[in-house]
Amino acid sequence: MTASTVGMRGSVPPMPARTPKALRAAIAQHTPKLLPDFDRNWREKIADTYDLAPVPAFMARWWAEFALVRDPRLEAEVHRLEDEASGATDNAHARSLVEEAGRLRREASKAEPGQ
Repeated sequence: MTASTVGMRGSVPPMPARTPKALRAAIAQHTPKLLPDFDRNWREKIADTYDLAPVPAFMARWWAEFALVRDPRLEAEVHRLEDEASGATDNAHARSLVEEAGRLRREASKAEPGQ
């Protein structure tokens, strides 16, 4: 995301520091609907295993999820594309819709702390 894109997004909350604790706090404050799944996934993948090896993958997944959901317009556009793809009868069209939704998700996940 460029600085101009961030400025145009208005009330979209900034990305937190890239730590599990900061990400959880941002989810709790700005996208509380994600918190039960975040906490459940943390317990399943990290806390109950006593193994820190999965932390980078956990953070990548939830970083991307928060980056998308914190912006209701972007989230709605991604879901619209996915819904349209699920109902498409033309495989090429469905594929292009899914690819665009994926591109938007990947772009959102590139957000840096503070953006």
